[in-house]
Amino acid sequence: MLSSPGPAPANALEVEHLTVRLGSSPVLNNLSFSVPAGAALAVIGPNGAGKTVLFRALVGAIPCEGVVRWAPGTRLGYVPQKLDLERNLPITGRDLLGARSRIGHSPPGAARESLSRLSLPASVLDTPIGTLSGGQFQRLLMAFALVGSPNVLLLDEPTAGVDEPGQEQLSQAVHRLKEEQGVTVLTISHDLTVVHRYADAVLCLSPEYTCFGVPNSVLTPDTLSQLYGAPVGLHIHDQPRR
Repeated sequence: MLSSPGPAPANALEVEHLTVRLGSSPVLNNLSFSVPAGAALAVIGPNGAGKTVLFRALVGAIPCEGVVRWAPGTRLGYVPQKLDLERNLPITGRDLLGARSRIGHSPPGAARESLSRLSLPASVLDTPIGTLSGGQFQRLLMAFALVGSPNVLLLDEPTAGVDEPGQEQLSQAVHRLKEEQGVTVLTISHDLTVVHRYADAVLCLSPEYTCFGVPNSVLTPDTLSQLYGAPVGLHIHDQPRR
């Protein structure tokens, strides 16, 4: 991966001709897009399209070709799709966030501040993680990512395994971070209704097809059918929030 010098870019992220290979086969090939600071990008596509691979390349976890250019001063918070953490471990929210604070040398109060940014009560600090609902646990993981005050969040299917009310709470919490605190958000999602409602731009990935644009131009029957290889229904009940 090349990181080119020069003046500070206008965008939070600029990706140019990104290629990621697993073995001799490219999973992502010659991919280019940009994300303005404070915007919400949704990444959609079928399983196996390389969405998680893209995020891992963006954070520098796997080798890639091309250019990944983050704006100077970028602080990343990353919530992976699967966290290798047993829910029945005898640890509390305080233990989890405290460990993150110590690793990042965060100031006192960072854990409570991260909870507040996600509208989680301070009582979560003293709650065993195994007793939290799916939605609360996912918000706790996001609070973990927010310790250190990142200005960019990468969320890999943050609502997977969460019930519908919890999904809405998570989506609204992320939207508030974007709107009220200017956090740039990149989210991998399979919920096209949520994507249409909250995303400013959509990146479509599949082994044979990629596209990038605003939701109204990308989330069309023809584009979705080409992306997923079959007709896809999208039901919009209200206008996207901005």
